[in-house]
Amino acid sequence: MTADGSSLPHRVRRVLAIRPFRRLWGVTFLCSTADWLALLGVADLVANAAGSYTAKNFAFSGVVFSNLLPGLLFAPVGGLLADRFDRRAVMVVGDVLRCCLLLSIVVVDVPWWPFAGSFLASSVAMLWIPAKDAAVPNLLRRPDQVETANELGLVMTYGITVVAAGGLYALTGVGPSLRLPDDLLGANGSVKLALALAAVFYLGSAFTVARRIPELSERVVARRAADGEPGGGFTAMVRDVGRFVRTTPLVRGLIIGAVGAFAAGGAVVGSAQSYAKSVLAGQAGFGLLFAAVFVGLSVGIVSAPKLAARVSHERFFGLAIVLAGFSLVLVALSPHLFVSLVAVVLVGASAGATFLTGVTIIGSQVADDVRGRVNAIYQALLKVVLGGALALVPLLIGLTRQRTFTVFGHDVVVDGTRPVLLGAAVLACGAGVLAYRQMNGRRAGRMFAVARTAVRRRPVRATGFVVTVEGSPSADTAAHAADLADWLQRSGTGTVVLAADPGWGDPRLQTLLSGASVTTARARVLAAAAVRADIVEREVRPALESSAIVVIERLIDSPLEQDGTGLDLEELAGVAEWTVGRLRPDFTILLDHGADEPSPTADAWDRRIRRLLRDLSTTARCVVVETADHDAGRAQIRAAMATALARIATPEAAEEPGPVDRDRRTGTHPDF
Repeated sequence: MTADGSSLPHRVRRVLAIRPFRRLWGVTFLCSTADWLALLGVADLVANAAGSYTAKNFAFSGVVFSNLLPGLLFAPVGGLLADRFDRRAVMVVGDVLRCCLLLSIVVVDVPWWPFAGSFLASSVAMLWIPAKDAAVPNLLRRPDQVETANELGLVMTYGITVVAAGGLYALTGVGPSLRLPDDLLGANGSVKLALALAAVFYLGSAFTVARRIPELSERVVARRAADGEPGGGFTAMVRDVGRFVRTTPLVRGLIIGAVGAFAAGGAVVGSAQSYAKSVLAGQAGFGLLFAAVFVGLSVGIVSAPKLAARVSHERFFGLAIVLAGFSLVLVALSPHLFVSLVAVVLVGASAGATFLTGVTIIGSQVADDVRGRVNAIYQALLKVVLGGALALVPLLIGLTRQRTFTVFGHDVVVDGTRPVLLGAAVLACGAGVLAYRQMNGRRAGRMFAVARTAVRRRPVRATGFVVTVEGSPSADTAAHAADLADWLQRSGTGTVVLAADPGWGDPRLQTLLSGASVTTARARVLAAAAVRADIVEREVRPALESSAIVVIERLIDSPLEQDGTGLDLEELAGVAEWTVGRLRPDFTILLDHGADEPSPTADAWDRRIRRLLRDLSTTARCVVVETADHDAGRAQIRAAMATALARIATPEAAEEPGPVDRDRRTGTHPDF
């Protein structure tokens, strides 16, 4: 079971029932299989063209490095293209270019061209990947489906397609016994046949994206219709994303943590062969360690949603990196291969959980207009840091002399792999702690206590749909929340529950205040929080568990600001988060029309609402109502909700039968 109370197969079925995403998943199969085929084929061509034994051994690592280098040079450009232009057009052009480049490797018989062609194809991939990753959340119906979609993407890219590409490459190798590939394509005919097959896959991907997934262009078409063409040029877009990273602790912590996690992973991969010898395991041990990393990655990708259901993704991200660091300490100090294998599985699991959580945060909490660039930065860090670690680690190991220590009367030989791994462990732990603090601020809590919560506590996310109406004290949130709930009920969208703000006049709160003689601001805030917590546990959660739509007035701020003035704003935000049990809204409506009515007592609230707006505007599902006219605001809210409902109440939902789906075809109970 996971955050929404669903099993993994159920979540996968719900996501794959979305036709545009299912087709994009098929495109991922075509392109990732082509990527692996191209890697194997180009490495084989380079090795066959090499003269010396040393050059042949360098072929594979050289091709891998040539595939990682474009991440440094072109990933930022890919992010800019993904945010400025139609993402579907970017993907189609990228697929066609990669098809042409692979065909050129088949045709051009020049020894250095496979290296150059592979480098150019990988550069084009750095333009394609940010566009694809940034488009995925827009194809889904719910924000909490982003994690499952990312799981499916990673399983496809690093699991299914690796097996498929290996099998196809092996089948093309049958050709030399029949002499057919060599007769048609000349020397290395079977390898060229594999490359030609990869080119066909890219072409199939281009056709599918262009003709079968028009939804990839919907967001950019809507934005252009509303705002016109984006202005400012590429330089302004670079400045914008730089400012966004500097001023957004969530993204800043994500980048810091990614550097530490990827460096630790690179240290493990780069030192694996030397490390296997240090535990007296030889090449067989190296193979087992290599397999253990990928077993761990699979375990981490599958297990991450279950653990992240119990704490927020922001907290889980830092915890996973710190766990990777501690596991790396075990690898560095391990005296036996068995202990090393267990520790390496833990490192791989932590790395898989970290990467999945990172892309989930980007997909669900970063605004669409900057998501491509943030995705590009994240992907570039993966390739650059991992590639740098692979190049640097062997050098550091070679600079460290072997030393012999006597432990309990036995001689133990320690080579350079141990201190290098310990250094990587320290780096990972430090980056994890920094990321945790950056992403959670003063509400971070003690890491060990949060880790225990992740292991022990039951999931806190229910299965319904949460709409929140937030606003300044001058905003009529109660009227808008009641109006929205009534409109949703009359629209036939199923069960709708209104959870109003209790306010200071609520009888339960008055009973608490009078019975306990509460007079101080801090105590009154806690009393208000107790009433809000009671409403969430007794009214909101049961409604969500029955798949109802819940409209909540002031979920985030509740009535805390009314008598909480003078208290620390971060503390109040922490109390509010704890009060609702980390319940997250699926759609947020912000009434921000009080900024034009300054008053001597409004300064603290103005700072607070600005901070709230900055936080919430980074999500893709948020509408800000700036007009004070109730009728105009009501129309804007209804239009935004209609768009959200249209996205999730699609005909594809009929492909997913279930007891809750009784009226789905008539639209009276859309699948949330």
